[in-house]
Amino acid sequence: MTLGEFSVIARFFSRPVSAGILGVGDDAARLRLPPNTDLVSCKDLLIEGRHFFANVSPDTLGHKALAVNLSDLAAMGAKPLACLLGIGLVTPRADWLAEFADGFYRLADQWQCPLIGGDTIASEFGTVISVTVMGTLPSGELGLRRNRGQIDDDLWVSGDLGGADVALRALQGDVNISPELLAATRARLERPEPRVALGQALLPHAHAAIDISDGLTQDLQHLLKASNCGAEIHWQQLPIHPMIQTLPENIKRLAVLNGGDVYELCFTAPRRSRAAIEQLAIALSVPLSRVGSLTPTPGLRLRHGNGLVESLTAQGFDHFKRGEQHG
Repeated sequence: MTLGEFSVIARFFSRPVSAGILGVGDDAARLRLPPNTDLVSCKDLLIEGRHFFANVSPDTLGHKALAVNLSDLAAMGAKPLACLLGIGLVTPRADWLAEFADGFYRLADQWQCPLIGGDTIASEFGTVISVTVMGTLPSGELGLRRNRGQIDDDLWVSGDLGGADVALRALQGDVNISPELLAATRARLERPEPRVALGQALLPHAHAAIDISDGLTQDLQHLLKASNCGAEIHWQQLPIHPMIQTLPENIKRLAVLNGGDVYELCFTAPRRSRAAIEQLAIALSVPLSRVGSLTPTPGLRLRHGNGLVESLTAQGFDHFKRGEQHG
């Protein structure tokens, strides 16, 4: 049976939504915003060969397509509300679409973020996926903005760093690692877990936040520039993926400092919030590491255990540098 545009939508992307929402099936969706809330929205575009490998599991791809957007909401401290999906396919296959939809909906259900519409088209250039996510913040709540970092704030990172980059470079053939190490790190690359609950829980305690999508140094520099301050981070305090600890130092350093596809939160908070944040780590079962502090001196510096301090430049993924692939 040949799948057409409308049969794809009806068969794979038309699941029921909650009462009060007009979802897939009309020219536009309708949402009812909760009382006293402001709308927050974000969009990510994923292109085959640039952001994901052609042979990636469709279930995994469905998960990641939504996860990277939910991570942006998490960085604002927003609560997910609904999402839109645009997808371009060279040849629509029922088995591929069923797995993709399952991965997408599983994460959407987890965070109560129903799919309410989108678009499906034919593509001549591989699979293209565009997801828009909407969320809410209480009216008057500024959220975890990039420009709210303050001098002497602690700098924190959730989860661990480096695993996704090592997996990506191994799959690209740039580094040679064992099958066991690839298996241990590949989930970090292909099935990131957006820190949605953490972002909302940080609203009373943190000042600024950003999700680490393009690399710690690059994304942190965005926050520092917006907040008009600098930072010093401590190498020994960075949460390095335990399975990459034995890799050569140059590979490990590149992965931890510059590797993208992390989708963990990097956030700042006043010192008085330390105990509360440590309790959040326990309550949410999310590792949270205090890795440095914001400083009045511009720029980003890395302090080593021997006391050596070096300046770091912003390095990470750039969509217009053609030699790179984002996982």
